[in-house]
Amino acid sequence: MMKIIVVVGDQFIGRGEKITVGEAVNGGGKSGRVDVLDFAKTDIAGKVNPCCYFPCQHWGVCVRYGEDRYECDCTRTGYYGKNCTIPKFWTRVHDFLKPRPDVVHYILTHFHWIWDVINHTFLRDVLMRLVLTVRSNLIPSPPTFNSKYGYLSWESYYNLSYYTRILPPVPEDCPTPIGVKGKDGLPDPELLVESLLKRRTFRPDPQGSNLMFAFFAQHFTHQFFKTYNRMGLGFTKALAHGVDAGHVYGDNLQRQLKLRLLHDGKLKYQVIDGEMYPPTVAEAPVRMSYPPGVAPEDQIAIGQEVFGLLPGLGLYATLWLREHNRVCDVLKVEHPTWDDEQLFQTARLIIIGETIRIVIEEYVQHLSGYLLQLKFDPNLLFNTDFQYGNRIALEFSQLYHWHPLMPDSFFINGDELNYPQFLFNTSVLTRYGVEKLVDAFSRQVAGQIGGGYNIHSVVTPVAVGAIKESRQLRMQPFNEYRKRFNLKPYTSFREFTDNEEVALTLEEFYGDIDALEFYPGMLLEKTRSGSIFGESMVEMGAPFSLKGLLGNPICSPGYWKPSTFGGQVGFDIVNSATLQKLVCLNSRTCPYVAFRVPQSEKGDIRTDEL
Repeated sequence: MMKIIVVVGDQFIGRGEKITVGEAVNGGGKSGRVDVLDFAKTDIAGKVNPCCYFPCQHWGVCVRYGEDRYECDCTRTGYYGKNCTIPKFWTRVHDFLKPRPDVVHYILTHFHWIWDVINHTFLRDVLMRLVLTVRSNLIPSPPTFNSKYGYLSWESYYNLSYYTRILPPVPEDCPTPIGVKGKDGLPDPELLVESLLKRRTFRPDPQGSNLMFAFFAQHFTHQFFKTYNRMGLGFTKALAHGVDAGHVYGDNLQRQLKLRLLHDGKLKYQVIDGEMYPPTVAEAPVRMSYPPGVAPEDQIAIGQEVFGLLPGLGLYATLWLREHNRVCDVLKVEHPTWDDEQLFQTARLIIIGETIRIVIEEYVQHLSGYLLQLKFDPNLLFNTDFQYGNRIALEFSQLYHWHPLMPDSFFINGDELNYPQFLFNTSVLTRYGVEKLVDAFSRQVAGQIGGGYNIHSVVTPVAVGAIKESRQLRMQPFNEYRKRFNLKPYTSFREFTDNEEVALTLEEFYGDIDALEFYPGMLLEKTRSGSIFGESMVEMGAPFSLKGLLGNPICSPGYWKPSTFGGQVGFDIVNSATLQKLVCLNSRTCPYVAFRVPQSEKGDIRTDEL
């Protein structure tokens, strides 16, 4: 008896069954003849948009012709065939030799003695260049799709008001919200968050990430994650799609000028107890997002309008304000003839350079858990095929909702502050001061991001909003993104998570692993052993991050030289930047500061150790 198999990408569906390509060729594992037909030519498909099946594999682009015909554009994918599933010769060789991501991760996080040798030889540069190029090549440059258009358009490239996106949206005329898989409706987002993401008991990050790390993540990313829903879905306020220090200087010239002292290149400030802090809104009249009734004298003026929300964000704003003004003093000595504008602009470039170095060599280093010592050296890419410039993707914005990092309460100098005492309370910053906040945040562990059940109830509405946004913008399912980033798609919820309760609930909510949404997938995936999150967050997040950092103009051959930063003195500031220096050169004492809680109490670090 003949069995009819329907083609859907590199899998086949027949009467409720799903089997692999190999099984189809071998009779589906059973005796009898198997005929493979194009699904668009069968009665099963009807008039369903064939692109709803996501038939094109390996980065192939689905182009619809009429109601029931499609073609996959396999150009430069390394594959050919109806659905871009047949590898070319060199693709076969590459795939055969390429180790799996979990194997690479294991090697990079084990064998200390080997990495101790590598980190002190030329091999460190070789491997760092490989990390940068392999990761960055996963991000299209120039961008392809954006948050509005599911096909290439001039708007996708030219209109910076949109977030770009890696995969086009799910077609609007598909049978289910996620394509053809799963149930007719998606689970209620409030119920989804309440059932699977809301914290039950605080679960600390096994990597030891602390609140200094958590607030850095939030402070750093809000210079380019600036969703502008007042314009419509998928819009961003960011004029620059990357590290521009707009969270320090403002995202437009008008705001910048109100924050500037307009003398010696410096930013406005106020002095409290002999120390420098951001000015009040009364002194620098910029719009800040505070609750109604908070007087301008009680609001601090910062480049990012929402940074009055958390004292941890105000802490970093204070540190970068002090660092900017300190750098201006250094440049003024070196260049006594420079005017205010040149001092300001050069100091800003130095701050951007310091930021990128700290992010790569300390922040990303901590996240990765790699024993390979990461290195910020733009020279590594000068002889490679690397395109400078960057666009922030919707998927990057979605996956960076790391609210599980937030604790149940905040411990500062022996005091415990709950959320009502902490939120929008500028006095926390000025009452405790920089040193006490840095020390407290560096010693308090943050929450584990992956694995579910770890978002504090105060911030669960943000998770609900992220899910609603992804649905309105019709993001493709989690497994399609796994394939886009060269990861094996999960075949079941029990493979996806090691928590039986999570697996059963997801089965009830979605019905099919291929219907699982992107954001819940990122937050609920089983974590790697001893890690802050799962495989997908690393393998998808790292390419966005590294492409954005190294794609910055200051990293290009035309910019990366001493004269850009005011000479060798400014260049040295960039090339020696650390989190410890950022704090200790801008405070009276030098508290414990790191992105990881201390393994043992070692006391204060002296300034002369810098």
